[in-house]
Amino acid sequence: MMAGARRWLVLAIAASGLFLICVDLTVLYVALPALTRDLAASNSARLWILNAYPIVVAGLLPGLGTLGDRHGHRLMFVAGLATFGLASLAAAYAPTAAVLVAARAGLGVGAAMMMPATLAIIRSTFDDPQERTFAIGLWAGAASGGMALGPLLAGLLLEKFWWGSVFLINVPVVMAALLLTLWAVPRRTAPGGAPWDLAGSLQILIGLTAAVYAIKELARQDLAWWRFGAALLTGVLFIAMYLRRQSRRPQPLLDLSLFRLPDFAGAFAAACLGTAGVVGLELALSQYLQLVEQRSPLGAALVFLPSAIAGFIAGPLAGRMMRRLQPATLGSAAFVFAALCVLALGLLPGGGVGLPALRLGLIAGIGFGIGATVTFASSTIMGAAPMERGGMAASIEEVGFELGNSVGVAVFGSVMTLAYSAALVLPEGTVLPDNVHDSLDEALRIADGLSSDAGYALRAAGRAAFTQALRAVLIGVGILWLGAALLIKRNSRRSRACSRTFPS
Repeated sequence: MMAGARRWLVLAIAASGLFLICVDLTVLYVALPALTRDLAASNSARLWILNAYPIVVAGLLPGLGTLGDRHGHRLMFVAGLATFGLASLAAAYAPTAAVLVAARAGLGVGAAMMMPATLAIIRSTFDDPQERTFAIGLWAGAASGGMALGPLLAGLLLEKFWWGSVFLINVPVVMAALLLTLWAVPRRTAPGGAPWDLAGSLQILIGLTAAVYAIKELARQDLAWWRFGAALLTGVLFIAMYLRRQSRRPQPLLDLSLFRLPDFAGAFAAACLGTAGVVGLELALSQYLQLVEQRSPLGAALVFLPSAIAGFIAGPLAGRMMRRLQPATLGSAAFVFAALCVLALGLLPGGGVGLPALRLGLIAGIGFGIGATVTFASSTIMGAAPMERGGMAASIEEVGFELGNSVGVAVFGSVMTLAYSAALVLPEGTVLPDNVHDSLDEALRIADGLSSDAGYALRAAGRAAFTQALRAVLIGVGILWLGAALLIKRNSRRSRACSRTFPS
């Protein structure tokens, strides 16, 4: 066993890498209006800027996690840090939306190298199960806190700097983490793993990209059914090819037999559905705070601070509570608590503008509940896999997080767009371009070119419509999390039934 102080330093290094990854999942939500304006990004380009990162991560994770099992997780973590730092530089100085999308894809490559390595390094560093659960709780706190702190960090930077600073801030953290990793994280003999499967990695990457594109297509005002059908068919076909390939390989990148374990399947669903709800909430609420309440980026970001603090607290606390409670009980209760908070937030009049203390309390409750679910998911998934497949198990969990991110942006971005368009009531007697229905950004831009009275009326109509869109997203997130709680409880009952039928 590694010496006490050294173990916790290794945990801090691994958590710092994860923190960077999770910050980059949400840091753009506050910066989105500024970069949309500066890069003249269309509504479709904005969604691809958000989605390129998690899609690439999800597609590459199975292959890169197993590569860590085969060649060493320290090596993959170092390579991922270097890739992440270089891509951050490219994103910071991107001159066009297309270049930014490519740089975000590069960030996804670096994140896919790092993410499985962080959990696998913790798994091999902490031998005592109770100590390991607490360490994973701290790791989970870094994950949920990073996602919640992304908007705050962006708001602080955008008060003084341009939108590219939200990427540039990654560079010094990457350099410090690289030096500390080379010094403090020991080289370990690779436990062995499946050979690299380039074809399988490409199959899942294409499948996920096409599936998310199909979901996005449904939200377009100029919906083309042939594009939707072609994308959906491509996604289903490539994902099916990937699953079939993995089921036939003697050493699959993804051990599908793990999903036959009810608790494991429930934990994977928790990772996916929890993340989908968080990114949907933050995407809609961050734009509401800036475009409807007209807050500065920093003022909008400060609203998320209670969620970040609560998430940091919930992770290790949930790790301790799992010693006394059934993991599924903790996971389902945390989802119910978070769901009730987000439903209450959605039902507040006007987004809770007149009830700031209550709104901040509910946002803190959401962060606490989701922080606990991350600990539940991580501990359950890592506990189900043998040591030599730690990278594979971590990859499965991270696929859940990243798939949830992509689906959250696509689904709740679509819900937001459709609800906004449906609720928008244009002033009588005005003839406006069709793209006024695409987003509130477009409506505000068009309003700037109208007369003062017409512009005022359009701004008021657009903001009223977006308030309804926010409410639709929040209620949708609440329903999703209640469904996740029911799924975890049902799987837990199935697991107990299997244990009684087939006692060990």
